[in-house]
Amino acid sequence: MKNYSIIILVLGFTGLLSCNKKLVEYNPTNPAAGTVWTTPAGFVTNVNGAYSWIPYLYGNDENGLFLSEPGTDLWYNYNKVSYDIDLTQYQNFTSGSNPCKGVWTTLYKGINQCNAGIGRINQAGFTDPVEKNYRLAELKFLRGFYYWWVVEQFGGVVLDTVETTTADLTAQRSPVTDFYNLIINDLQFAAANLPALSAASGVAHVSGGAWEFGRATQPAAMALLARVYLSRAYYNTGDQSSWFQKAHDMAMQVINNASQYNLSLYANYADMWNPTNRQGSSTSKFNKETIFWASYSPSPNTNLNINGNGNRTNLWFLTNYSGYSAPTIPGLTLSISYGNDQKNRRFMPTRALLNFYNDSIDSRYAASFQEIWLCNKAYTWTAADVARFGKDPSLVGHKMNVGDTAMWISKHSIANPSKRPYACYSVDSTYNANGSISSTEGDHYVVLTKYLDPLTKAGATTYPGYLDLPILRLSEQYLIAAEADVQLSNTGEAASLVNVLRTRAAVKTPVDHTADMQVGVGDMTLDFILDERARELCGEYLRWFDLKRTGKLQSRIAAYNPDITAFNPNYYLRPIPLVEIQGLTNGAAFGQNPGF
Repeated sequence: MKNYSIIILVLGFTGLLSCNKKLVEYNPTNPAAGTVWTTPAGFVTNVNGAYSWIPYLYGNDENGLFLSEPGTDLWYNYNKVSYDIDLTQYQNFTSGSNPCKGVWTTLYKGINQCNAGIGRINQAGFTDPVEKNYRLAELKFLRGFYYWWVVEQFGGVVLDTVETTTADLTAQRSPVTDFYNLIINDLQFAAANLPALSAASGVAHVSGGAWEFGRATQPAAMALLARVYLSRAYYNTGDQSSWFQKAHDMAMQVINNASQYNLSLYANYADMWNPTNRQGSSTSKFNKETIFWASYSPSPNTNLNINGNGNRTNLWFLTNYSGYSAPTIPGLTLSISYGNDQKNRRFMPTRALLNFYNDSIDSRYAASFQEIWLCNKAYTWTAADVARFGKDPSLVGHKMNVGDTAMWISKHSIANPSKRPYACYSVDSTYNANGSISSTEGDHYVVLTKYLDPLTKAGATTYPGYLDLPILRLSEQYLIAAEADVQLSNTGEAASLVNVLRTRAAVKTPVDHTADMQVGVGDMTLDFILDERARELCGEYLRWFDLKRTGKLQSRIAAYNPDITAFNPNYYLRPIPLVEIQGLTNGAAFGQNPGF
């Protein structure tokens, strides 16, 4: 199945090590393979290149997000627009889906890069066996990561373990269990051989210098292995309990040894997403909760990036505030602090996602979403705007100063909106009572703020940012262990693990709600765990995987996202891109995934 869309004839990438000991991937040209694979230094540049496909899945391109968050209980197209509705709404879902094709191509490019390095490492001239195993472990970590995406998204498709250098015109499917056997073997090797610390979190040296921030480490391999074990457990092959136990034990190993990896939960959930904690350029800006990143360059220098896109996740969850789409909000203009809302908005939260939070006691809501926009352009209310926004006539002539409230979008009802000297959009104006999105006010909704980037973007109108994007973080390990515990009927420990996160998340002032946030054994169901994962991890490229893994896509969409009406059970897998099947001489025998 390696036709022109996925084949890489030569796999050479130059890896640049910046002065701050951060891994930077760069793909300027494809030098002849023989000149780059045969020395340790040349080999490392190709290992670096194998990382370069991760940003395409996480932030550099929107395809990865479209395959991992929408089409679930949490998100819908903003204002009910018809953009990539095959993935967000399951409308017109065919094998021609461009996001599916883009992700497929990215994954198999990354896999082929890894296969090439794994197959060539014995000819690279390494004299230090430890460093050789470091590099082999990186490649196996990445191959396991990419193949986890493949098997969860597309099922039992093509499982290649050797480098592809010419177009294959035939292909065979491999069973899901074979995928997981390879993934687990790769990650076990990575966990046994990768260094425990990067330069940003400790000292790990190889002959070429420090182990740069952004590379895979032992805890990253272990954390990914815990996620993989949990996914594998739901493929019922008669040994589910053993897989749930493996997932639990591996996650607990990460948790219990976090201090030796310089990992810990922030005391305040908001600090996890503080932009100053998402620049991996120095020890002072190291994020102590994140185990593995999609790594971006520390400055908007396109010579040090895969392309000029940078990290664009900052664009995709924004609401209409600047007036690019009518109406213009009095007192607001485009701002780097509020993000560029002008062309690339994609998703709004469902009413159900907002309802999952009890924001009076759970700080994760305020730390994850924005409800208040402050005036950044002085304004005096006119009669026309008073009428347009349904305000009391007494507000004509009222002056709004910079720093005053200009807009309030709330997950609650808003009392006396006509008397308030700013734009108001309550939950009942954005959503209908059944949770569906309003046909008249669906363009104004609370904003996921996890990816806002006021630090590295060049200006308010620019798109790319350069903050690193967390992929694996410590709090997920608590939820993996808790989910496994629920499946093993260890509900007491499950509640204890969840309560660690809920204690951290509790509103502490002016009243300490820690006690109110505690849950008990009776709360520990799979649906509760999924609700808790939404509260902790929403928007983090995980939700579709969560509902697919647990077999809950259909039931939770029906319960919580009433605007999605076209889902059917075939959509637990994505379609194989049509161009891939058309390029095979045995395309009919290889076949399409059911329903496409």
